Amino acid sequence: MSSGQNSGGLMSSAGLVRYFDAENQNTIQIDPKTVMGFGLFFGILIQLFTIIL
Repeated sequence: MSSGQNSGGLMSSAGLVRYFDAENQNTIQIDPKTVMGFGLFFGILIQLFTIIL
């Protein structure tokens, strides 16, 4: 490595950190409870379908 490069941290993940740190207000905002609720609903629905069919 040359003396001009940063030798600390993982350089391969530096782009991902910058990507996930940037928060855009134009994106869809979904509450985590909503995601969990839909997952629970679909899980129960699939279990009911396997019992009925």
